[in-house]
Amino acid sequence: MNRELVTVEFSGPIATVKFCNPSERNPLSIRTLEQFTAILETLQRQTSINAVILTGTDSAFLSGADIRELTKLDSKSAGEFSRRGQSLTTTLANLDPVTIAAINGYCMGGGLDFALACDIRIASKHAVFAHPGARLGIITGWGGTQRLPRLVGRNRAIELFATARRWSSDEALDAGLITQISDPVLDAAMVLAQNVGATSSKTSRFLADSLPSSSQ
Repeated sequence: MNRELVTVEFSGPIATVKFCNPSERNPLSIRTLEQFTAILETLQRQTSINAVILTGTDSAFLSGADIRELTKLDSKSAGEFSRRGQSLTTTLANLDPVTIAAINGYCMGGGLDFALACDIRIASKHAVFAHPGARLGIITGWGGTQRLPRLVGRNRAIELFATARRWSSDEALDAGLITQISDPVLDAAMVLAQNVGATSSKTSRFLADSLPSSSQ
């Protein structure tokens, strides 16, 4: 029960955060969120870090909320769970280091929301993207409804949310959800991170705040 579901490794000014529960496709369980929260709090205090990479293991980046846990939530605990996820994506989006999502496989639901909160998203050719909540009668409360349209346009975002259809890496690249397809994706993310300068975080934050969103 004390197994680490999220780990962080430091290599100079680069921190690599890895979700490591591949047997269940890295669900965003309550324990996973707790461990990720602790890591983000550590990263907020690390002034020497220029870049943070998020990645998964085996065939999964993050597969979204743990459905078994969701079915046990009442209205109060469901609200708390939603607020926790929203707080985490906000914290991730506001980190000073540049954040890179190295999407190695399934990137679903809340996992896609985490990727959307990063500054840069790159993916393996085997990655799969979806917001499957429509099939369950729910919709994300973790910021994806705001961040996705800014990247891919309103119409494409509505299609993804309403149909729960899965996008391939090629479709994600064409839509502007990711910036490149590369394998091994973590190696490509490390190359990007190594080229991040000490002031790049300020630049990316300025661009995120000042550029107009897509209106497609």
